[in-house]
Amino acid sequence: MNRHSSLIDKFLCWWGAQVLRFPWVIIILTLLLSAASIQYTADNLGINTNSSELISPDLPFQKNRLHIEAEFPQDAGVIILVVDALTPEETSETAKYLAQTLNQQSDAFISAYIPTENDFFRQQALLFLEAIELEELGSNLTDAQPFIGHLSQNYNLEGLLDIISQALLSKDQSLPMDLNPLLLSINDAITHQLNDQPYHISWQSLLAANKLNTEINRTLVIARPKLNYDEILPAEYALKTARNTVNLIMQENPGVKIRITGEPALEHEELESVSEGAVIAGVISLILVCTSLWTGLRSFKLLLATFIVLILGLILTAGFAAISVGHLNLISIAFAVLYIGLGVDYAIHICLYYREGRAQGLSNHKSIIDSIQSVGFSIFLCALTTSIGFLAFIPTDYSGVSELGIISAGGMFIGMAISLTLLPAVLAILPVNNAQPIHSVINMGGFSTFPFRHSTSIRIFSIITALLSVFLLSKIVFDSNPINLRDPNSESVSTIKELLTSQNNSPFSLATLAPDLKSATQLAHRLKQLPSVHSTIFLKSLVAENQDEKIEIIEELDLILGDQLNNFDSELKKGNPKKALISFYSVISKVLKQDSTPAPKETLKKLQNNISQFIYSRIGIDTGRKPYYSLEESILSLLPNTMNRLKSSLTATPYEISDIPDYLSQHWHSKNGFYKILITPEYDQNKVENLKQFVSEVQTIAPSSSGLPVADQASGAAVVKAFSQAFAGAIIAISILLLIILKNIRHTLLVIGPLLFSALLTVATNVILNNSFNFANIIALPLLMGMGVDSSIHIMQRLKSGLDNNNEILKSSTARGVFFSALTTLCSFSSLAFTPHVGTASMGLLLAVGIFFTLFCTLIVLPAFYSHKT
Repeated sequence: MNRHSSLIDKFLCWWGAQVLRFPWVIIILTLLLSAASIQYTADNLGINTNSSELISPDLPFQKNRLHIEAEFPQDAGVIILVVDALTPEETSETAKYLAQTLNQQSDAFISAYIPTENDFFRQQALLFLEAIELEELGSNLTDAQPFIGHLSQNYNLEGLLDIISQALLSKDQSLPMDLNPLLLSINDAITHQLNDQPYHISWQSLLAANKLNTEINRTLVIARPKLNYDEILPAEYALKTARNTVNLIMQENPGVKIRITGEPALEHEELESVSEGAVIAGVISLILVCTSLWTGLRSFKLLLATFIVLILGLILTAGFAAISVGHLNLISIAFAVLYIGLGVDYAIHICLYYREGRAQGLSNHKSIIDSIQSVGFSIFLCALTTSIGFLAFIPTDYSGVSELGIISAGGMFIGMAISLTLLPAVLAILPVNNAQPIHSVINMGGFSTFPFRHSTSIRIFSIITALLSVFLLSKIVFDSNPINLRDPNSESVSTIKELLTSQNNSPFSLATLAPDLKSATQLAHRLKQLPSVHSTIFLKSLVAENQDEKIEIIEELDLILGDQLNNFDSELKKGNPKKALISFYSVISKVLKQDSTPAPKETLKKLQNNISQFIYSRIGIDTGRKPYYSLEESILSLLPNTMNRLKSSLTATPYEISDIPDYLSQHWHSKNGFYKILITPEYDQNKVENLKQFVSEVQTIAPSSSGLPVADQASGAAVVKAFSQAFAGAIIAISILLLIILKNIRHTLLVIGPLLFSALLTVATNVILNNSFNFANIIALPLLMGMGVDSSIHIMQRLKSGLDNNNEILKSSTARGVFFSALTTLCSFSSLAFTPHVGTASMGLLLAVGIFFTLFCTLIVLPAFYSHKT
C-alpha cells in the first residue's frame, strides 16, 4: 500500500467514525441542504433549448450563419407549411389565406409570407415565361376567346354547356380550342359528385396551361415563429397555433392538405418523440432497476437506502448545476442520466461490502466501518478519475458537452461524498439484521476462477480481437444529418424528406452573401456552373429578361381579352343547371349518332353515361336542384380565380431592379447593403453522397456559404473533434493521476487497458451492426468511459487486496457490485432501444453493447492480465 492510499484510508476510517457518532445530525443536515438545493434550483436553474448555441459561436460556420441571419433575420428559424391541393387555384388561395391568418396571429408569429405568391409576381407573371411559351399561351387564349366571351355574359352551367353544345353541333367548328380536356374535366367533376368526393375543375390548367403560377399544386408558406428558449419546447405555442389554423382550413376544404416542417418543427417533434411513452418506459425501467437492485442486494433496507442516497445526490447535483452553470441545455440535461448510471455504482459497492460483513457476523458499526475502509479508496479514485474525464470536455468547441462536463464532474464528487456520508448514517439507523450469505441461483462451478485458470488463452484472444477491431476503426461513420435521428413517421420528417427531393423547394438549399450587385452576379454565375447546383437566385434573378418583346405580346392579348375578363367578379348567375344538364345529354346523344365528332367518341360516351347516372341517381332521393347547383359549383367556382389572375398578369409593365417592391427585395438585399444568393441543389439531398458533394463544391467557391447542410456537417466535425480531444486528454490525465497515486505502471495499465479494449470492441461491434455514431448516441460515451474506469479500479483494488477461496474473483462482492451496477444502468436505459426516436434508440443499443463489453473486459480480461501468480 502506498503512502497516498494509506493517508486516504486513515481519513476514511476517521470520517466513518464521526458519521456513526452523529447519524441523525448527518441525515438532518443533508435533508436541509437538499431542501435548500431544491429551492435554489427552482429559482435559479434556467433552461436554454436553442440547439444552435450547443456549438461554440467562434467556429467559422457559426460566424457565417450568424452573419447571414443578422442580415436577413426574417428567413432565420422559420417553419415551412407545405400546402397541397387538387388544383393550382385551390393551392394558391389556401396558401394566401393561411399566410394572412398567421400574420394576424402576432402572439405566435413574427411574420409569414409566400416566396412565390404576391402582388408583384401576379402582375409580372407572364414576363417570367420564355417568349415562345408566352406566344403559345397567347395563341391558346386567343383560340378560347369566343368561349371566354360567351361565359362572361352567361356565367353559369347553362352558359358553359350551351357554348360547348354549339361547338359540338357546329359544322364549321366555331370554337377552335380543343374540347377534349374540357369534356374530360366535366366528366371527372360528375364522377366525383357521384362518389361524394371533393373536386373542382382547374381552369388555369385548361386555359393557361399552369403558366399563371410558379407552382402547380404545391405552395410553401414560410412563417417565422416566436420561440421561447426558456421552455423545453420553445416552439410549442407557435406550432399549436399553426396546427389549429391548419386543421380548421383542412376541415373546410377537404381537398386541401397542409403539412408543417422546418427546423423548429423538426426539433419540436423530436422532443415530443423522445418523450413519447416516457411515462410507461420510465415505469418499466424503474421496475427493472428495482428488480436488479433487489437481486443484487437482497434487502429492502439496502434498496431503500440506495434510492435515498441516489435521489438526494441528484437534488444536490442539480443545485450545483444552478450555481456553476446557471442553466441546462439540450445536452447537459443528461447530467441526471450520467449521475444515476455512475452514482448508483458507489452505493451498491458500499451496500454489498456492508451486507457481506453483516453476513459474516460482524456488528452493524464494524460492518459500516469495514465497508468504508474497503471500498472508500476505490470510490475516491473512481470519483477523481471520472470527474477528470468529464472535465476534459470543457476546453472543446462543443459547448453543450462542456457544460455537461462541469455539472457531471461536480456530480461525481457529490455522489462520492453522499455515499461515504449519508449512506453510512442511514445504515446506522436502519441496520440490516440476520443477513445471510448470498448464494447465486446459478452454479458457477469453476467459472468463478475462469479468468485465472485460462489467463493465457484470454490474453491471446484479447490481443487478437483488439488487432481485428483496430482494422474496423476506419469504417466508423458519424451521421451528421439530424433528420436521420428522428422518427421517420412524424409529419415534419416525412415532409422534409419529400422536399429534399425537389430542386426548387429543398430546405437544404444554401445561401451566401455578396457585398454588391456586381459581385453577386459574378458569384452566382460561377456557382451555377457546379454539377451539384441546380440554380442560383438573387435579386437580379427577379428581373425578367427580354421584357420589351414580351410586353408587346401581352398588350395584344389584353386588347383581345381585356374587357371580357371584368365580368367574372360577381357570383354565378342564377340559371337552371338541371335543365341544362338534361339538354346537354341530348346534344351528346345526337352527336354520337354522327360519323365524325368534334371530340373523341370515347370521351363523349363516358360523359353521356355519367350524366345519365347523375340524373337518375337523384330521382326519388332529392327532387330539388341542390345536387345540380353543387355540380355547377364544382365545375365553375374556380373560373373567376383564373380570370382574375389572367387580368392581373395582362397589366404587366416593364420594370428594373429598383422597381422591385420592398416586401420582396428585403429577402435579397439587406439594409446593410449585402446581397443574398440562394443556391439550390441539383440532386436528391436525402442521399448522403449528394449532400456532401453539394456542400463541398459550393464551399470551394463560396466558403462563407451557410445553410442546414453546412451547419450539420460542420457541427458533426466539431463534435467528433471535441470528443476525440476530450477522450485523448481524459485518458492521458487519468493515466498520469493513477500513476501518481498508485505508483505502479502495471496497475495503472490494468485500469486503462480494459477501458481501451472495451472501447475498441464497442466501436467494432457498432460498425458491424451498422449503428452509426450521431449527435444523440455519442452522449453515451462519457457514461461508458466512467463505468469502465470505475469498474476497473474496483476490480484491480480487490485483486491487490488478495482473494480467499482459491481466487474466486467472480464470486466476490466486488465483482457482484460491478455486475449489478452495470445491470442497473442497463435496466435504466433498456427502454431507449425501443423508442420511435431513431437517435435515442441507437443510444440504447450503443449502451447495451458498451456495458456488455465493459463487464467482459473488467471481470474476465483484467483478472487474466493481472494473474494471481504475481
